[in-house]
Amino acid sequence: MHIPKANLVLATLNEISLEGAYLSGANLSSATLSGAHLAFADLRGANLSSANLIGAHLALAQLYGANLSFASLSGADLSHADLTAARNLSQEQLDEACGTSATLDPPLTLKKPCPPPAQAEK
Repeated sequence: MHIPKANLVLATLNEISLEGAYLSGANLSSATLSGAHLAFADLRGANLSSANLIGAHLALAQLYGANLSFASLSGADLSHADLTAARNLSQEQLDEACGTSATLDPPLTLKKPCPPPAQAEK
């Protein structure tokens, strides 16, 4: 999916699969992306201010220069995500997220790994 500079302000995209989507420069401010699958997505320079990313899967996502002001990252998987030069990202937001080996500007750090996915009941 290739949607550069898309205007998705206030969009409700819960649980949507946008894996590998090209959303560079998109405006996702105040969007609800709870549980969204955004692994490998290109969100460079995207506006994610006040976005609900609770439980979102952002592993290996490109968030270089993205605006994360007031974004809710509770339980968001940021494993191996590139958050270099992310704007308005706080340690408090990262403390609510999880993951390993994300690229972050010092002194920001991810402090906890994500729990393993729940196994389907047999």
